[in-house]
Amino acid sequence: MAEEEVKLFGTWASPVSRRIEVALKLKGVQYEYIEEDLTNKSPALLNYNPVNKQIPVLVHNGKSVAESLVIMEYIDETWKHNPILPADPYERAMARFWAKYIDEKFWPAAMKIVVANGEEQKGEIDEIQQQMKNLEGELKEKKFFGGESLGFLDIAANIIIWLVVAQEALGMDQILNEEKLPVLYGWLQRLLDDAVFKECVPPKDRHLDLFKVKFGSSK
Repeated sequence: MAEEEVKLFGTWASPVSRRIEVALKLKGVQYEYIEEDLTNKSPALLNYNPVNKQIPVLVHNGKSVAESLVIMEYIDETWKHNPILPADPYERAMARFWAKYIDEKFWPAAMKIVVANGEEQKGEIDEIQQQMKNLEGELKEKKFFGGESLGFLDIAANIIIWLVVAQEALGMDQILNEEKLPVLYGWLQRLLDDAVFKECVPPKDRHLDLFKVKFGSSK
């Protein structure tokens, strides 16, 4: 069988880029990682993703796929061993629903928190904590959203780590802790302890420094 060409265009601090790394590693797929400077995007990135000109982009045997959730599904359908989406149609639909919820509800709310101040920030924190309670309702007593091992929704929810680092870097009130959100907090600890996931988490010190530079010192 001919060797496959697999390339990933991403940035080290992007949670959506890191999603693809986790999915590829879970599948055992060898790939070339290409770090992009989003202030000076490469001609290759613009060529492979001319529509929205963003990362991540997966290139498989010369064909490009964009958008992290779409890429994850492509990976799961292309390399069928170690599936990340559930086999049951209903469970698969729910994984897609909650992943979309994270991208369309949770992520915009998280971005608002890091730039807000005072009462506005407090309101945003209340909103995102309610969203995380909704996610706890989906997680319930399971070890991971995917059951006993990492799945599609666990990978999509890596954005929560971004928020936890942000709250530490910016000196905000704790958003996610064991007292307020015990189910999700326990899940997060298990996620960070997972060997494959651990490989794909940005170095914490570097991540903290990035947030301090990008969003300012403690509020």
